[in-house]
Amino acid sequence: GYVAGDLVVRMIDEFPILAVAATQAEGETIVRDAGELRVKESDRIAAVAAELRRMGARIEERPDGFVIAGPTPLRGAVVDSHGDHRLAMALVVAGLVARGETVVTGCEVIGDSFPGFVPMLRQLGAEVVG
Repeated sequence: GYVAGDLVVRMIDEFPILAVAATQAEGETIVRDAGELRVKESDRIAAVAAELRRMGARIEERPDGFVIAGPTPLRGAVVDSHGDHRLAMALVVAGLVARGETVVTGCEVIGDSFPGFVPMLRQLGAEVVG
């Protein structure tokens, strides 16, 4: 599917988790018109692409977005939040669907927007340490 234009503006902060979902979706997910992602808490386009690639995702970074081919089985890896709370949460979720252990560095920033995130995942049965 495509995400572009007005939809980008309405969901600019959801792109890290959209990218994780796209790794598990059938077909190609294309995000464009999202250059604003380069000037958020981190360069979210570059950071999402780099960290999901470490986990085996097939993701192509573009100047104003990315293209993700799915579904792709993710594998556990050591990944970094880049100091971005939304990216940190998305990478934790990616770790839940990945085969093997995933370590997300910089997770303390999750408390900035969702302090109950880790306790909620534990209530759902996720094995989250830290």
